[in-house]
Amino acid sequence: MQELALRSELDFNSETYKDAYSRINAIVIEGEQEAYQNYIDMAQLLPEDGEELIRLSKMENRHKKGFQACGKNLKVTPDMDYAEQFFSQLHSNFQTAKAEGKIVTCLLIQSLIIEAFAIAAYNIYIPVADPFARKITEGVVKDEYSHLNFGEVWLKANFETSKAELEQANKENLPIVWQMLNQVEKDADILGMEKEALVEDFMISYGEALSNIGFSTREIMKMSSHGLVAA
Repeated sequence: MQELALRSELDFNSETYKDAYSRINAIVIEGEQEAYQNYIDMAQLLPEDGEELIRLSKMENRHKKGFQACGKNLKVTPDMDYAEQFFSQLHSNFQTAKAEGKIVTCLLIQSLIIEAFAIAAYNIYIPVADPFARKITEGVVKDEYSHLNFGEVWLKANFETSKAELEQANKENLPIVWQMLNQVEKDADILGMEKEALVEDFMISYGEALSNIGFSTREIMKMSSHGLVAA
């Protein structure tokens, strides 16, 4: 009932809603496009897992098409220039790590940070989404958990040799997530999504992933605190 009440307060056809949606919709489309390309790139660095990584990339491409349909359903043109700029720092850091052959950093950026960010955004969006977008997003979020799991499994199996690079990659990239959350706060609020809920859901997913890989609670708290420098 609470979800229905939240959705009933939103006017999906208002100019204010559509303006904010043009940027949020673009962000999720671009996020899925980034993920699609990142998994293809990681398949080159991890040829033994290439088949699985290509499978994940194809799933991300289907997600992108689903979110493009969500925009068309509301007759909204996504602001893709805005979205590309929104992801530019993570994109640049991923490409630098790829060029240097740093698969651990690539996995942290895509399989942990971007996937946990997507899971948080979709979980918070579903209760307030229009009926068409809600159905699409519910299907997508189930897939994202499996993508997060790929990174967890690989990094857990290689934890001791990956740990130092993971800590450094976290230090360099987690503050970017906070900047992204701050940047999107106003538009997300118009769509009925609270920044505090996004932060909480992200930290839960990200913290659980770090725990599953092998970090202690104390280490996770220390790593999580690096995001606060950009808060």
